Amino acid sequence: MTMFHFFNCAILAFGPHAVYYSATPLSEYDTLGTSVKAALVYLGTALVKLVCLATFLQVSENDGFDPYQELLKALIGFIDVAGLYFALTQLTHRNISQNHKFQAVGLGWAFADSVLHRLAPLWVGARGLEFTWDYILQGLEANANLVLSISLAALGSLIWLRKNKPKTLIPIIYACAGIVATMPSITSYLRRGLGWHFPKVVGFELFTSLVMAFISWQLFSACQRPYV
Repeated sequence: MTMFHFFNCAILAFGPHAVYYSATPLSEYDTLGTSVKAALVYLGTALVKLVCLATFLQVSENDGFDPYQELLKALIGFIDVAGLYFALTQLTHRNISQNHKFQAVGLGWAFADSVLHRLAPLWVGARGLEFTWDYILQGLEANANLVLSISLAALGSLIWLRKNKPKTLIPIIYACAGIVATMPSITSYLRRGLGWHFPKVVGFELFTSLVMAFISWQLFSACQRPYV
């Protein structure tokens, strides 16, 4: 029963990544190499973030919300944006369109994040004798992160790769990218500052991911139209 619960949670956390790759044109254009490269860039970015967090952040004696510490975390979190910029603009990709490139990069980015942050907790905790909803919620949180990662990659491709975009949309694109990039700090404030429980935070992440995906899709579609 414990292994069954683990496999259920693991499929919930990692299965949507495989489904997304298979159900979209990414599999037809063989973009797996791009996703793997993006995953490796994420791991390098995570290592740099870990060093910065260990260097600049102090160990808190309580679990309360510290604005100064959270601001530092948010600033360090923008290293992810730098890593995403490198993955989108500096890596060599196959001859794929911008539309498929950002999806492949976002998919690899999200999968690496899920493996790094959720595989070990699932393996250790989901096999426990006592059933808990926390690991199912972690799987749902991984799904929200998948949507947010692809949305951020889409917005990043518009910022760095799309030159002729409507000027009226540029502030909206930057604002949406800023919101998605600071989501970890936002959810940290909801947990520690406002005292939200984990299920409520996950619900917020799922709702926000769908909203940002819809906005990103609309912005990407608008920038794809001929513009003079």
